[in-house]
Amino acid sequence: MSILTNYQTILGNDGKPAFVVVPYADFIKIPNVVRPGMIPNAVAGKHIMDEVSMLQAWREYLMLTQADMAERMGISQAGYAQIESAKRPRKATLIKAAEALGITLDQLAY
Repeated sequence: MSILTNYQTILGNDGKPAFVVVPYADFIKIPNVVRPGMIPNAVAGKHIMDEVSMLQAWREYLMLTQADMAERMGISQAGYAQIESAKRPRKATLIKAAEALGITLDQLAY
């Protein structure tokens, strides 16, 4: 990948870089970036080949622990583990999990 040169750095209140704005065309070329509507091959492959839930496959792809997800969802780690292992989690639960992952419900496609 070529080095990004067309970007803007936004400084925080402390004067240190806090955000970077890049053109969308450059953004979608960055490896391992979850694009809207996309299900990465690594996620689908883990779901199918390792026979894990899509929720677990996404969580691991995004390098999150069950404790990280539980914290993002405002529940206990044990509660999250039950959700991840459930055959058919409730839609409201999946919506909350998708939001915690930063993906859409369709990308979580159970």
